[in-house]
Formats: sequence, C-alpha cells, structure tokens
Amino acid sequence: MKNEIALHHPDAQGQIMGHAVDACVHCGFCLPACPTYQVLGDEMDSPRGRIILMKEVLEGELPLYQATPYLDRCLGCVGCVTACPSGVPYGELITSFRGWSEPQRSRPVIQRLTRTAVLTMLPRPGLFRAGAQIGRFAKPLAKLLPQALRAPLDLLPEMVQPAQPLPAFTPAQGMKRGRVAFLSGCAQQVLTPNFNAATVRVLSRNGVEVIIPPAQGCCGAAAMHTGARPLALEQARRNLEVFDPGDVDAIVSNAAGCGAGLKEYPTLLAGEGKQDEVRAVTLADKVQDISVYLADLSARGGLEPFMPASRPVKVAYHDACHLAHAQGVRAEPRALIRSIPGVTLLEVPQGDLCCGSAGTYNIEQPELAGQLGDLKARNVVATGADYVVSGNVGCHTQLQSHLARLGSSVRVLHTTELLDLAYRGEL
Repeated sequence: MKNEIALHHPDAQGQIMGHAVDACVHCGFCLPACPTYQVLGDEMDSPRGRIILMKEVLEGELPLYQATPYLDRCLGCVGCVTACPSGVPYGELITSFRGWSEPQRSRPVIQRLTRTAVLTMLPRPGLFRAGAQIGRFAKPLAKLLPQALRAPLDLLPEMVQPAQPLPAFTPAQGMKRGRVAFLSGCAQQVLTPNFNAATVRVLSRNGVEVIIPPAQGCCGAAAMHTGARPLALEQARRNLEVFDPGDVDAIVSNAAGCGAGLKEYPTLLAGEGKQDEVRAVTLADKVQDISVYLADLSARGGLEPFMPASRPVKVAYHDACHLAHAQGVRAEPRALIRSIPGVTLLEVPQGDLCCGSAGTYNIEQPELAGQLGDLKARNVVATGADYVVSGNVGCHTQLQSHLARLGSSVRVLHTTELLDLAYRGEL
C-alpha cells in the first residue's frame, strides 16, 4: 500500500511504520485469522482495516480520535502475521503506532489511573503481591465497582500462592551441557511462582547451569504494547545492562509475551543510538523460549528420561499467540509433551485464535476478552483433556478463570510444570 508516512515522520519509527503499511496488498487473508473480526465482523476491526486507519492518521488525513476505538480493540496477537502471504510486519506497526500516538491521547480519569496502576505494579512483584492480597478482599464488592476497576479483580486467583524465591545461580546436575541466563518475569512470580521453579529444576536436571541476574527487571512488553514507550525504553535499557549475551548459550524465557518482548528490542530501540541498537540486536539473537532450548538439548543428546504416567493422560496444548505467531514456536512444545510416556497430545479446536488475555487487554477490553476466553475454554473442554498446557502466564490466568466459570476440572499447567511432574512421577 503506497504511503507518504516517511515524509510526515522521517525518524526510524516512521520508517518502520511506513515499511509495514507499504507491504500490505489488501488481500484479506488476515481477516479470518483476526479474533476481533471473527467476533465483531467489522472491516475496521480487522488488520487490513486497522492498517488503513493508521496510514490515514499518520498522513494527517484522519483525526486520531476517530481511529482509536478500532485500534484499541486490537489484541496485538499477531495472528494476522502468520496468515499474511505478503509478510506484513503488523506487530511492528501497531506497537510503533501506539508508542507514537499515546502521548497525543486524552483518556478518561479512571482509565488513566488503571493504566498507571497496572504499569506501576506489574513490574514490581513485591508491590503486585501486596496489591493482589488486598484485591482478594475487594473481590466480593467487584460488582459495585466501575468496569475499569472490576476487570482486574475478576482475574485475581482465589488465593495468592506463596513466593518461591530462586537463587541467582543453580548448578547443573551431572555432566554440564549448557549455561543459560533466565528471565524470571514479573506477574508470574506472584500469580504462578511454580512456573519458574519448575523451569529451573528441569534445566538443572538436564545438565544446564541457570543464572538469574538479581538486577534484571520487567521485559517492557506491557509498556511497549500499551504505548508507554518511555517506560518501555527504560526497562529495555536496564536489561541490556544486566544480561550478558556473551556469557551464556541462551537467554531463556518461559513466558511467551516476555520472550517476544525481548525479541522486539531492535524495533523498540531503532533510532535510539547506534550503541543501543547493536546491543538490542545482540540480546534478541540470544533469546530462546524454554521449549526451544529444551528441544534443542534433546536433539543434541536427549533429555533425562521421564517417568511414565501412572495412567493414560490426555493433554491439550494451547498455542500462546506470542509463542506461535510472534516467535513461530509450535513444534517444540508439542514434541516435549509427546516425549512423556503415557501422555496423548490433543489439539484445541480453533487453536490459532487468541484466548483474549493479550497482556493488559483483558483489563482494558474485558467484554471482548471475556467472549474470547469463554470460547477458548469451551474448546479446551471439548477435547476431553485432563490437562491443558501453555507457555504464557497471561494465557494460564485466562484459561484458569474461564474453565472455572464453566465448572471444568481441567487443570492448567505450564509446559515445564508438566515435564517437572513427569520427572517427579506425579502424572
């Protein structure tokens, strides 16, 4: 799609947005891959429609406020990127556009306060844990609160799990086969602390040294994808200082959104100076999802054998969008699940559609997120699985919440939790 975006925005971010718009040929392959188009059926709520809206805003042909309702409803799931035959980097476009447009927007007071609270608390596990504890007592009053305040409370678990602090260094068991730096994440330290504990145990058991830099911070994905660009840059630069890609085989993440966020550093830091640009590319090149690292380890000599399940176990695998679409990781987690004796892998119907979590989306767009979460939960139940496994804390929270509303007994696990249970003989 020919455009004049670079003329109006000659900086690096403008070039990124102009290139993305230019790649779109209006073919429409993205429409059936877009969750909001599937639910709403409106062309402007599709990737193709949103690209046109962003183009017109960036060229000064359309006021920003007229486009924002449709753009805000975009999950950023990038399912359209997988479906696009022209290779439109839609994720780079929507993220850069939100970073450019957010300072120009005027939001209602409650919305501003909610966004500020989320972006303040999520990167700080201690503060988030305190807020979650308080929120548990406020849940019974949720129906009396405005929608913007009710949505975060609905997502809180009935009980906040005890913290599971991890050492800065965990040695390899047996013969050393690798050395990784581990991004421990933010929200999952509070909501799902066993994700990290299970990940470290599985890595160590397979001969991998695990370094968890204490000074690391939030990956910046939440800030990046909500348009809080200055905060995202601050968080990214902190991690560029803390992680040393030359000291490890890989920088491992067990959260799809966090891993994708680290891989987006080159886009985020484009135009921010040569040094930052080079460091961003170097770090991004070393980032791997835990399933990719373990699958590679398996291919280079195998993993420690799993104990067979005590009974036939059916496991449904849910593709986290920022793993399947943003990082192109699909085969590796499935191969790991299949490698457990006695486990049968099941596919979830309409598995490519987002579950509705999408970072802070289920807080900012609770009705749409709720519809998508309910659809995903019903599709999981239809598989007849005993467990549903995913690789992202947001998906875990969304699945757990909506399965509980259906009265389902399907247990939600992270991929490494399933592997850890198999090593322990607890399947």
